[in-house]
Amino acid sequence: MEKVTSADGTTIAYDRLGSGHPLILVGGALCDRHSLRPLADELASHFDVVTYDRRGRGDSGDNTPYDVLREVDDITALLTAVGGTAAVYGHSSGAGLAAIAASIGLPFTNVVLHEPPYGPDDVDPSDDGERVLELIRDGQNREAVELFLLMTGLPKSEALQYAATPGLAERAPTLAYDFDVMGYEGTTPVETLRAIKAPTLVIAGTATAPFMLDAAHRIVSILPNATLRELPDQHHVVPPELLGPEIQAMISIDTLPG
Repeated sequence: MEKVTSADGTTIAYDRLGSGHPLILVGGALCDRHSLRPLADELASHFDVVTYDRRGRGDSGDNTPYDVLREVDDITALLTAVGGTAAVYGHSSGAGLAAIAASIGLPFTNVVLHEPPYGPDDVDPSDDGERVLELIRDGQNREAVELFLLMTGLPKSEALQYAATPGLAERAPTLAYDFDVMGYEGTTPVETLRAIKAPTLVIAGTATAPFMLDAAHRIVSILPNATLRELPDQHHVVPPELLGPEIQAMISIDTLPG
């Protein structure tokens, strides 16, 4: 484990493995740096891969008040640590964060957005998100995790089982951060996406929640330089041995500057 210090003084813990062009992996809700380690292992023979604990999770610190741009600063600190530029892969709300970072000009050579959960723009948001926040404020972290997982479309039996994972409830307060990253209501951030200039790959599984597959198609229609890759029969979480080659193909030597 290594550490960098973000602009506001928050310590960000990260692991680095492999060699080649730097690639930063950004985890989604409730994930820490270990969550993406299997994918990092898959990619390490081709890239200098960074997995990190987003602020408030694992071995990273935190600071108040929360602001999405502070998380962008965390990525900036990681970029400095790896030499100033990198490709970036984001999963779920981590893809939303990667999109924000790319839109404001962080020096990414390539961007991979894997199922950012942008909801339909013409559907009123439910009250479940506010209920999740209320549960967190009341200290009912496990219940907050369960409700959040149900919001994502996970069957109740699987949501209850996953919410019982040791240590997962401790990350529940960071769900509020992910809601902020996704704009809370989760509608598609058209201007943010239009501002992304780097070559972008959008990934979605054909067996994922329908709204995520729909979102992938919307994103590609908005982004100025994007390709869509649908993974047959895959859900929101894709096995590393299937996902890794898709990322590798996108971030090939032919797409890198110089």
